[in-house]
Amino acid sequence: MAKTAIVTGASRGIGRAIAKRLAADGFAVVINYAGNSKAAQEVVDEIRHADGEAVALQADIANPEQVAQLFDKTIATYGHVDVVVNNAGIMENSPIAKGDIASFDRVIATNLRGNFIVFSEAAKRIAEGGRIIGFSSSVLGLNLPSYGAYIASKAGVEGLVRVLANEMRGRKVTVNAVAPGPVATELFLTGKTPEQIDHLSKLNPLERLGQVEDIANVVSFLAGPDGAWINGQILRANGGMS
Repeated sequence: MAKTAIVTGASRGIGRAIAKRLAADGFAVVINYAGNSKAAQEVVDEIRHADGEAVALQADIANPEQVAQLFDKTIATYGHVDVVVNNAGIMENSPIAKGDIASFDRVIATNLRGNFIVFSEAAKRIAEGGRIIGFSSSVLGLNLPSYGAYIASKAGVEGLVRVLANEMRGRKVTVNAVAPGPVATELFLTGKTPEQIDHLSKLNPLERLGQVEDIANVVSFLAGPDGAWINGQILRANGGMS
């Protein structure tokens, strides 16, 4: 029986690439989405067209009842959960001095509270020998103005990864996070000038933006047999950006 992977935020961008890669690796993949059912079904159709197995399931990761139902439906459909990739996240930029509490709360609700909820459910439901994979960001090392809430949320994710890795002792479950640098996604490119994009692409010595496949490859490694000895780590997939 094929192993099963849940990928949150899988209807577009990095999540979409991860879902397609894991399906190619032989996983039955649950395409989680928050609101865009059409895009999620397109991913399912692409996977099935390539002779893979996938299903789309809606859930807001900041809602514990919906996350519990996501795991319930996955287990009802496939019988087990072997890999959980919590890719879903949002980005809102606002200077700390502006004091935009509403924006801060939105970022924390999805990126940190949502991660805590998914990790908690995964810790209870994942099969022995499973893999739990979160997402941080290499922007933590840049301390960019206006990124305060986002950086705070991702720093929290890194803390959760290290603690949960210790809490899963005895079940052969690994817990890690991927921290991408700038990646050429719609979310990243929107609102940036060509000059800004060029500057960000030159921050690493390979002098290019990451591609979604670069990140999917790292997740594939962590989810597969070759990643079995990696635990409690943050993999900074950023082309060498310091």
